[in-house]
Amino acid sequence: MEKKIAVLIPCYNESMTIEKVVKDYKRELPDADIYVYDNNSTDGTDEIAKKAGAIVRYEKKQGKGNVIRTMFRDIDDDCYLMIDGDDTYPAEDARKMCDYVLNDGIDMVIGDRLSSTYFEENKRAFHNFGNRIVRWSINTIFRSKINDIMTGYRAFSYNFVKSYPVLSKGFEIETEMTIHAIDKNFTLKEIPVQYRDRPEGSVSKLNTYKDGVKVIATIATLFKEYKPAIFFNIISFLVLILSAILAVPVFIEYFKTGLVPRFPTLIVASILFVISLLLTSVSLILQVIVKKNKQMFEVMLNQIVIMHNEKNRKD
Repeated sequence: MEKKIAVLIPCYNESMTIEKVVKDYKRELPDADIYVYDNNSTDGTDEIAKKAGAIVRYEKKQGKGNVIRTMFRDIDDDCYLMIDGDDTYPAEDARKMCDYVLNDGIDMVIGDRLSSTYFEENKRAFHNFGNRIVRWSINTIFRSKINDIMTGYRAFSYNFVKSYPVLSKGFEIETEMTIHAIDKNFTLKEIPVQYRDRPEGSVSKLNTYKDGVKVIATIATLFKEYKPAIFFNIISFLVLILSAILAVPVFIEYFKTGLVPRFPTLIVASILFVISLLLTSVSLILQVIVKKNKQMFEVMLNQIVIMHNEKNRKD
């Protein structure tokens, strides 16, 4: 049975570029279904996409994460290629990315912009800086070696799409899915892809500062949720140091004079010490919960694989 490919294009006001994007990917992947999910566009993006040959659907909840959640729920195919509708990713890499998923069993193929032309083409300096910060943070916290954390050019397996819980609503979705893939031990592969900046007159929907803060907040939240032992032990250690800074002078004075004239300081130090112990206890409990959740995830993933294999046999 021939394996099916779905090209997923979340769109918000991309009338300048969507026709070219749809036609380019139809040329490179003639047997694929091209889906454009319109996210409340007001410039006729949906009609242009229909005329270009795309299957157009709608998502009323604003935000890229909300669109991707609906895409992943609605579509049942063997390979999913996610791209942006702004014509920044050349279609020539599409077939190679899908082949890695369909033929080599890769769960997520990452189109790595940062190893090719991104820093030359992208004219927004803070975007470049932000990409470096996010890359360093994720690779340090999760002990990975991903070059491009925030790329919107990815290919996914059925197993990844149907087992991925989309929590983010906006542009932090790429960061979230990268961390999920690393944590759940999915097979990843990066390939360098060309990147070109938006054509003149096309406006980015990504707010450098507002969305940048959301991405950093997402990293911190996912660090706490995926690595609770490390997260809470770091805080516990810092609280313990503060407790020691307050308590040591009091004890020194006591051993010298036999007196404790600064009882409030000693009380605060003692409270901080107890808080440190509680944080350590919390870290141990949460780490056990995370391990159990990973075990349940593996059971669920096995069920998804079995159901998908049965569906393919029937087809």
